[in-house]
Amino acid sequence: MDNAPNRTLLDLQALEDILQQGAVRTLFQPIYDISKQNILGFEALSRGISGTSLEFPERLFCIASEQGKLSELELLCREKAIARFVEQDLPGKLFINVSPNTLLDPSHPKGETLHLVEKYGLSANRVVIEVTEQDKVDDGFLLLKTIEHYRQLGFSIAIDDLGAGYSGLKQWSELRPDFVKVDRYFIDYCDQSIVKKEFLKSIIELAKVTKTSVIAEGIERLEELTLLEKLGIVHAQGFLLAKPARQPPRALEASQVTQLNLRSQSNHNEMSMSVGCLAQIEDAIGQSTRCKDAHKRFEQNKSLMSLAVINAKQQPVGLLHRDQLTEVFAAPYGHALYAKKSVVELMDKQPLVVDENAKLDVVSQQITEQEFDIRRHIIVTRDLKYLGLAPLRDILKHITEEKIRHAQHANPLTMLPGNVAINEAIEQRLRRQNTFSLAYVDLNHFKQFNDLYGYASGDSVIKLLADVTVQVCDQSSCFVGHIGGDDFMVVFDGDDAERLCHQIINQFELQSKAFFTSEHVEAGGYWATNREGQKQFVPLLTLSIGLVRPDLESCNNSHQVAALATDAKKEAKRYRNSYLFVCNRRKPAAPIVRIKTTVHECSV
Repeated sequence: MDNAPNRTLLDLQALEDILQQGAVRTLFQPIYDISKQNILGFEALSRGISGTSLEFPERLFCIASEQGKLSELELLCREKAIARFVEQDLPGKLFINVSPNTLLDPSHPKGETLHLVEKYGLSANRVVIEVTEQDKVDDGFLLLKTIEHYRQLGFSIAIDDLGAGYSGLKQWSELRPDFVKVDRYFIDYCDQSIVKKEFLKSIIELAKVTKTSVIAEGIERLEELTLLEKLGIVHAQGFLLAKPARQPPRALEASQVTQLNLRSQSNHNEMSMSVGCLAQIEDAIGQSTRCKDAHKRFEQNKSLMSLAVINAKQQPVGLLHRDQLTEVFAAPYGHALYAKKSVVELMDKQPLVVDENAKLDVVSQQITEQEFDIRRHIIVTRDLKYLGLAPLRDILKHITEEKIRHAQHANPLTMLPGNVAINEAIEQRLRRQNTFSLAYVDLNHFKQFNDLYGYASGDSVIKLLADVTVQVCDQSSCFVGHIGGDDFMVVFDGDDAERLCHQIINQFELQSKAFFTSEHVEAGGYWATNREGQKQFVPLLTLSIGLVRPDLESCNNSHQVAALATDAKKEAKRYRNSYLFVCNRRKPAAPIVRIKTTVHECSV
């Protein structure tokens, strides 16, 4: 006997119960920025009543669509997602799935999403509308118009399931989304498929041209994540990182970063100052402020170029610019039309908003990627609340000054930070009492190699050592500096300093053999004349590394720490082959106190 009619009746009853009781559960799955190792946002995922056939979304939304209740269900899911997101005070952006057909449904209430974010006190610029590519859309022009309306309200736009649907790149070029989420099909075992790898490369190149952020979803294997990171995709989502949950993790744990072998931010961030240092404290205005009152603020302070607009929770929702407001008021009937209207009508609803701890070079990259007007400001926040405004011109000026300063102190051969930056990196950790290790890396038998193979080969070997050290240390939180000649120093913040030092030795020994003739490699070295004119056998290039973990209470400055590492390096150089000497002494040597004595002569 066919039970299909009975199942359908049960599904219909379950759907009615869900809609009447608002019985939708919201789960959140984190979307990580793996380059910064923090949260980009959360995708809201809806579930029906547990234990029923409509618990999972495929069946739930299918029945709702068949019964003409898709719009009603989506609005319910949207409200639950926004309410739960605000209730948990989750960081980053909220990604909400919306069907294109729902957006085009004549019965779908207009402006409801904006009403919901205002109702729960969430800024529109923290909400991303995910438009799935799997649904066929008959009226493409109307969809574009609807999406543009959402964008003007301050929402960001994402294309979901890119590559799995009907319109593909056409929809991308027309919608101009802020994000594209690559369909899981292209992520699954992408490390083993040349076709998928090439597809991902093409998507990345197109994203660069269109200023779009790529999100890889459905990552379940470490090999997939490793490939995606190498390709340059920094936004990642999937079971490997975190499963959907009612109360999701708010950050990547340190153990996860190690387990996933994620790269830390590169060395150039070490000395970069935070944007909060440039924030100018300027009172913001509320969403209900009238345009004429804002205009009066600008008139009272001629140097004021922008005003941040905030909601009841002190969170920024937009930026009002003097020139735009003045232009509107100067137009015929402009003052009469807008004087009593809210500033929300004229403000920039998608300003750049950054946390006060964001590094200047990271912010600079965001500015250039989004092509902001140099005359504008960005909004600086503290714990998501408005703090102040930072002029773009000041940010770019400081970035330029930092780059010039870096170039002045960088080693010209490797362009790695030199002695000044190395000392600053050590002093910074001593001031903050942050535990660290310092390695002194030195080449053995370099002079003889330089004399035999020439200075050009010598420079190439030094560059190789620099490249190997940076590549190995890119896996962890490290600062790599070049003292000069064939000497390098590495500051390790993690607990894996010994392991990484051994990797540096192994990689260098393997790759440096390419600089020798096959005869010298086979013999393990070569004969050369020393300074006394005597023939001696010189081994192939090796490394001596001295490693120390300084005592923060006893070491007062970078010179004391460097002296400990230098002594450890000298011990390592006593060995014929490559050697890592880990120094047990953590405190600086006590100064030698010389006691002056007076000799008295006595007569007999």
